Amino acid sequence: MGFSDLLEEIGGFGRYQWIHVSIIIFPSLLLASQNLLNNFVSGVPNHHCTLPANQSLNNLSQQIDEKQLLKAFIPLDSSGNRLDRCRRFVEPQWYLIHSNSSVNVSHLQTENCLDGWTFDRSEFLSTTVSEWELVCSLRPLKRMIQTIYMGGVLVGAIIFGSLSDRFGRRSIYLVSYLQLAVFGSASAFSPSYTFYCIFRFLCGMAMSGIMINTFSMNVEWTPIRVRTIVGTLGSISFTFGQVVMAGIVYWLRDWRKLQLAVSAPNFLFVALTWWCSESARWMVLNGRTDEALKNVHRVARINGKPEMVNKITKEVLDSHVKKEIEMSRLSFTLYDLLKTRGMRKISICLLAVWFGTSFSYYGLALDLQQFGVNIYLMQLIFGVVDIPAKFVVLIVLSFLGRRVSQASCLFLAALVIFSNIFIPRDMQAIRTTLACLGKGLTAGSFATVFLYSGELFPTVIRQTGTGFVSSSARVGSMVAPIILILDEVLPALPGLVYGGSAVLAGCFACFLPETLKVPLPDTIEEVEQEWFGRKPSLQERVSLCESEASNCEGVISAEDVPLKEMDPMPSDPNPISQRH
Repeated sequence: MGFSDLLEEIGGFGRYQWIHVSIIIFPSLLLASQNLLNNFVSGVPNHHCTLPANQSLNNLSQQIDEKQLLKAFIPLDSSGNRLDRCRRFVEPQWYLIHSNSSVNVSHLQTENCLDGWTFDRSEFLSTTVSEWELVCSLRPLKRMIQTIYMGGVLVGAIIFGSLSDRFGRRSIYLVSYLQLAVFGSASAFSPSYTFYCIFRFLCGMAMSGIMINTFSMNVEWTPIRVRTIVGTLGSISFTFGQVVMAGIVYWLRDWRKLQLAVSAPNFLFVALTWWCSESARWMVLNGRTDEALKNVHRVARINGKPEMVNKITKEVLDSHVKKEIEMSRLSFTLYDLLKTRGMRKISICLLAVWFGTSFSYYGLALDLQQFGVNIYLMQLIFGVVDIPAKFVVLIVLSFLGRRVSQASCLFLAALVIFSNIFIPRDMQAIRTTLACLGKGLTAGSFATVFLYSGELFPTVIRQTGTGFVSSSARVGSMVAPIILILDEVLPALPGLVYGGSAVLAGCFACFLPETLKVPLPDTIEEVEQEWFGRKPSLQERVSLCESEASNCEGVISAEDVPLKEMDPMPSDPNPISQRH
């Protein structure tokens, strides 16, 4: 009997579980905004060089339309359709005020924006870009904010993952929410670009702590039969959060107010989370059985099962968690993911799939301004499109299987990204439609690989394996914003890189075994035998035996020893069977 059986006895998915899951999932409506916040906090308003201060110029501006006046000071960019954002004429060219756009001005001398920039405030009232003038030569600093944030997500996954195993899911969950609330709110009052980047890095760390423990806290108090539903609800609530974000950013167009609006409510979520109980399973595994028993009794009472309080004792609780206790005594490390040929193949392929999925997803989601459509409308569309995409993928997974679904999502996403390269920028409707389709496909790939990874790794190393391969997704999300800078070299280059990574990831997905309707493996040996049709080699089995810290007797059989070695040479005092 396992802990899930005990959960059924104290009410299954009862009143406590409903409240617990709601408290955990509800904050996702705001958490979703953290990863994509840079689109709006660091939005790039239309801008041009500030005109030189001159009293006569001020008088002239009252007589001549401002747009006409700018022609005398600001040249057109390479496209010839709008004013250059980073250069101005050294000397005013007054005759251009009354000339058409066909006049050749390439011979005229220009200079950098010596007096700063003037920003259009019709789309954004204020952003980090307009406040700290992160344009022209400083443009890469805008992308760096997102990369630094994602770096925090990666570091947080490493730190908070181990801390939650040591100090408990609920404790680290509370600390992470408090960290996000404090440093998220503090970033709204950042005095400089450097301080803002530091605060965003700490917010990224906190996000990892929250997401890791959100999954654990939900799963460890939920019976097996409803875990899929709970997981789907969590994923969909995160998607709805992107839709909610569209309304918030449209309402608050000042970056400091927006930053505060999505961070301060986390103080409330810290208070709500106090109601949730620590994982009883984790407490038993860490020798805190008395506290675990109190939590189980509390859940039973809330679920309307007070009669179970007297029936469930320490001995009963230990018997239900016996299997977990035995599994916790096994010693596995990241090295075990690469020891055998089959595990090595799975790990490498999944690393590529996670990276390619995240890389192409954030390549689309982090540059909403490139499509030429209102950025607030794009955020709404991008949020809505994920909802049917995830439902469709969940249906397809049940009929076509994991491998076909995974590879298809990546190949089709690559095709869409490549197609958008050849669509002229003035064909906004087509470009937007393709971008939404691409984001939906990459979102579907995310949903697939999350499920696929959990099914491919055996029970003894499932959490370690999934955490390891998913870390490459965080690397992909860190690199994605930097690649957008390549559009200054060649506008089509970012699309080629994003699409190419999706194709490569799709190729790796084709080499993964199918897991549809296949029992989940418990050991590494089962993975090798069931999916790759081979037994681990002698050296691999000895290595696995040592990892499990178990008795190695019987690991080696007669068939493992070559015939010529069955009769050892007289000069060898230790037969090979004894040496092993």
